[in-house]
Amino acid sequence: MPKITPCLWFDTQGEEAAEFYTSIFPNSRIVDVARYGEAGPRDAGTVMVVKFELDGHELVALNGGPEFTFDEAISFQIDCADQEEVDRYSEALTDGGEQGPCGWVKDRFGLSWQVVPARLIELLGDPDEAKAQRAMAAMLEMRKIDIAAVEAAADAV
Repeated sequence: MPKITPCLWFDTQGEEAAEFYTSIFPNSRIVDVARYGEAGPRDAGTVMVVKFELDGHELVALNGGPEFTFDEAISFQIDCADQEEVDRYSEALTDGGEQGPCGWVKDRFGLSWQVVPARLIELLGDPDEAKAQRAMAAMLEMRKIDIAAVEAAADAV
């Protein structure tokens, strides 16, 4: 059975990024670091690939060079149980990065993350269409998601 492992392309910061990400997420670790050899294409001894796990999900960071950078077409969604988790992940990932609209953040390496509270998903899917639309309108005005504010907007009449 095939296994799919996301590979994140960095210029030279793959190991630094893996260390940063594993410091943020529970049950995370760096599994292996492989280095370029004499055959190149980068200097022998420099980090080539870092295998790491984020809460049990395997990822790879490749130091492939400056040719490619991240954009918002790919992001990782973090499903959060409550406002405390939303605040913690948003704060940690924007250290050196930036808060974007609607709960999106971009970390210091340019990788995009969606910090999404479970309650937001519930409200957006509410069978009362007007309530769901009020929740959506509130969310669209936010940067970091404020669950209490989305609930208040959804419940307003």
